[in-house]
Amino acid sequence: MHSNVGTFICELSALQLGPEMGYWVVLCLSVLYLSLSSVIVDGDDEHPIPTTLEGPFNPVTVPLDQSFRGNAVDLPDTDPLLQRTVKGFQPEQISLSLSASHHSVWISWITGEFQIGDNIEPLDPKTVSSIVQYGRFGRPMNHRATGYSLVYSQLYPFEGLHNYTSGIIHHVRLTGLRPNTLYQYECGDPSLSAMSDVHYFRTMPVSGPKSYPNRIAVVGDLGLTYNTTSTVNHMTSNHPDLILLVGDVSYANLYLTNGTGADCYSCAFPNTPIHETYQPRWDYWGRYMQPLISCVPIMVIEGNHEIEAQAENHTFVAYSSRFAFPSEESGSSSTFYYSFNAGGIHFIMLGSYISYNKSGDQYKWLERDLASVDREETPWLVATWHAPWYSTYKAHYREAECMRVEMEDLLYKYGVDIVFNGHVHAYERSNRVYNYILDPCGPVYITVGDGGNREKMAITHADEPGQCPEPSTTPDDFMGGFCAFNFTSGPAAGNFCWDRQPDYSAFRESSFGHGILEMKNATHALWIWHRNQDFYGSAGDEIFIVRQPQNCPPFKPGWWRRISEARRGVSSTVTCVVRNVCVFPREPMATRKNVPVITTGRTGREHPSVPDST
Repeated sequence: MHSNVGTFICELSALQLGPEMGYWVVLCLSVLYLSLSSVIVDGDDEHPIPTTLEGPFNPVTVPLDQSFRGNAVDLPDTDPLLQRTVKGFQPEQISLSLSASHHSVWISWITGEFQIGDNIEPLDPKTVSSIVQYGRFGRPMNHRATGYSLVYSQLYPFEGLHNYTSGIIHHVRLTGLRPNTLYQYECGDPSLSAMSDVHYFRTMPVSGPKSYPNRIAVVGDLGLTYNTTSTVNHMTSNHPDLILLVGDVSYANLYLTNGTGADCYSCAFPNTPIHETYQPRWDYWGRYMQPLISCVPIMVIEGNHEIEAQAENHTFVAYSSRFAFPSEESGSSSTFYYSFNAGGIHFIMLGSYISYNKSGDQYKWLERDLASVDREETPWLVATWHAPWYSTYKAHYREAECMRVEMEDLLYKYGVDIVFNGHVHAYERSNRVYNYILDPCGPVYITVGDGGNREKMAITHADEPGQCPEPSTTPDDFMGGFCAFNFTSGPAAGNFCWDRQPDYSAFRESSFGHGILEMKNATHALWIWHRNQDFYGSAGDEIFIVRQPQNCPPFKPGWWRRISEARRGVSSTVTCVVRNVCVFPREPMATRKNVPVITTGRTGREHPSVPDST
């Protein structure tokens, strides 16, 4: 049985087709999947897929396609896909997320109806149980797990604004699961005859250097527009085993509490006493996404559109309530940052909108988490947060510079391979970079904030004539701080922006879409970006991201002591030629390229030197 059969079954159960029609849909989907596999993975002899080993690449900007602007208009409240189709306390908005490892997943859903208005009375979570009955596919669902439930409210202390209270949100963790195994489940409260239909999911493979999910979809800034539906349809056609949503989910905060929306909140509603939201958009988003995310796990990190301030300075309440996060399982005390394994990949999800200072809880947690990663078991290290560090678009240019200043050294030291971001509504892939300098041991940064939301597409680049933003306007309004100063070296020395596409930017294009990540083995990963306007199997950008652990070995505990000893001349294993140039005999030098080895004293990390980009 193919590992993606759960996705096929998931789609069919959502469609509720008859036997004859169901047969034809399975056949069509199977043929489509097989054809996609050949198009997406193999490439061809005339157009071989490039690898990062061939880089750094000359910067490429794809000209704006004026003929395709998409339809960044929100689906209306009346759209059938957004309607409540269950009765009483039957589950809706069912979703699946991963725990920290393969043997555990979270099932989430909502029962009861939300309320919005002046006189709302929250539902009592104790009136409905949180139960999941499950078992391996083809066997009785004789396992049962119970969880917890909650209700949240969005309250405004201003006359005329409508308050909101959610339905009952349930989160249940299933444990003791087998790796890479198809399960079936139903959720709800059997005592009330309020159980869901049967849904299906496949667990992640066991962690190991030869064990990976087939395909991981990466998308950001999704929203709920007609463009969103195109993105989700394209993403579903690629049959992912896991979805990463890198922030900005429902865009409920582009609305007033009376349901009036706008593409630009501050432009349309400059005088509201507080930034309002229309929380039912969250419920619409959950209903629309259920056919996919009730079967394919989705891992979410917060974006700026999840801030949603309300009474008593509460923020991020909907985000923290509606999704289940493996925070506790990964040693985190927050829904803003956590980690998990998916086969031989260790994912780190970081918060752009909570303290990232070295003295803060997030940084300390990140340090502990990175130190605990076994790169023999999970060779790939992938990090995700919302606001990008290496975007060259004018929108949000260098907005997250303070986060970069605080955290980049740590991620570099431990050898993060790939970073995914959103926030900027366009696509961009970097060359390997560290501290704005081309570095073969730096991560590849990929911005995929092009999911299709109603704020429209980012088009203008900061390096275009007259488009470099005033530095004082760049810090994030919510986090504050100012860390983005003029460059001190390289082609942009003395300036805040480059006067051409920066060397660290390998490829950029303003189009809506999503990406697919396929780990082929412990050193090679295929990244493909798909544009919405293209045929389902087409690739807008594709590259093999190649790890070089022999040239870029990740930091290991104890190296700081060895560096210190070397500098004092008392180490027998580490030689420091000068203060910041050290040699570590971790592998035969014959396995490395004949290039100088440079190690900064700050990171204790060796890498081949890079020619001066000037």
